[in-house]
Amino acid sequence: MSYNIDERGYYGEFGGAFIPEMLYPNVEELRQNYLKIMAEPSFQEEFHALLKDYVGRPSPLYFAERLSKKYNTKIYLKREDLNHTGAHKINNTIGQILMAKRLGKNRIIAETGAGQHGVATATVCALMGIECIVYMGEIDIARQAPNVARMKMLGATVVPALSGSRTLKDATNEAIRDWINNPVDTHYIIGSVVGPHPYPDMVAKFQAVVSEEIKNQLLEKEGTENPDYLIACVGGGSNAAGTYYHYLDNEDVNIIAVEAAGLGIDSGESAATSVLGKEGIIHGSKTLLMQTNDGQITEPYSISAGLDYPGVGPMHANLYKTGRAEFIAITDDEAMTAGLELSQLEGIIPAIESSHALAVFEHKKFKPEDIVVLNLSGRGDKDLQNYIDYFKL
Repeated sequence: MSYNIDERGYYGEFGGAFIPEMLYPNVEELRQNYLKIMAEPSFQEEFHALLKDYVGRPSPLYFAERLSKKYNTKIYLKREDLNHTGAHKINNTIGQILMAKRLGKNRIIAETGAGQHGVATATVCALMGIECIVYMGEIDIARQAPNVARMKMLGATVVPALSGSRTLKDATNEAIRDWINNPVDTHYIIGSVVGPHPYPDMVAKFQAVVSEEIKNQLLEKEGTENPDYLIACVGGGSNAAGTYYHYLDNEDVNIIAVEAAGLGIDSGESAATSVLGKEGIIHGSKTLLMQTNDGQITEPYSISAGLDYPGVGPMHANLYKTGRAEFIAITDDEAMTAGLELSQLEGIIPAIESSHALAVFEHKKFKPEDIVVLNLSGRGDKDLQNYIDYFKL
């Protein structure tokens, strides 16, 4: 079977476009054009030139010697934290800003949780001279102050979402409202593999540069394109989609998706969608979603602002349902400890999102000869205050 998207915009039974009629023209315009535009040689040329000269790709595949020694296996870190703006998010925003330009849009909206996607969107809008409005939950604005300052410095308008839990889900609701009100001139840059078709597929394709590079880099370092395991953290799941993309249908490669268990899976303060979620519809796609018995969305919680989303992208829902990926839920405490460990063993301070992925080594034994590739999706600058508060540094 294939784990890629089908022509209807579904991964297995997940995906689709469940949207209000007012949004249909916007989404349909994108759906009809995105593959055609992405296939244009001029688009590919501009996209790859910017990835190389502006973002600094390819990002290194780094053999983490001391971490490997500790856990007695071969651990490679895909260093997305070294990209311009400090995370994988820029791969997708560059792709989408080029898409928006070709569709004749002159106003960009985005939503952000941890602020990394907001920064990446504000960055490409500054690069292209296009107006940028970023919606962000009021709580996230408080806990990610440095990123809010970056967005404003880059010329973006940051609009607080004041409803609901005042986090990522609510910011997304506000962005969708804006898009309904401004259908003609506005492109919505979604930051993850969520939302109505074609977004999950388009974002995954822009992020697929990650797995494309992993294949070439592993071949050079290990004489094989295939790792034994791929590990990535999953909130909405774009860094994970990019890590898995070229390996989805290669069942010799094991996939591990790491979710945020917050204060514990059964604590009521968690974002472990695979365990706690049921099928439902959020932000335009059918996926696994944390919800009450009568279908109201449950408020997610994680110490990491990028992982406290109540659903997962439809690609990941399908990987979970089919058993293609193993899902592991990591608590706040485990993630913070793993982040500190990487800092002290390898001299790399990771984003708290990525720290969740790193905590897998305490949960799962790997063989000494296993090649394990972990996506270090972001750097920890944005989280320093969280680390300081947590460890009383």
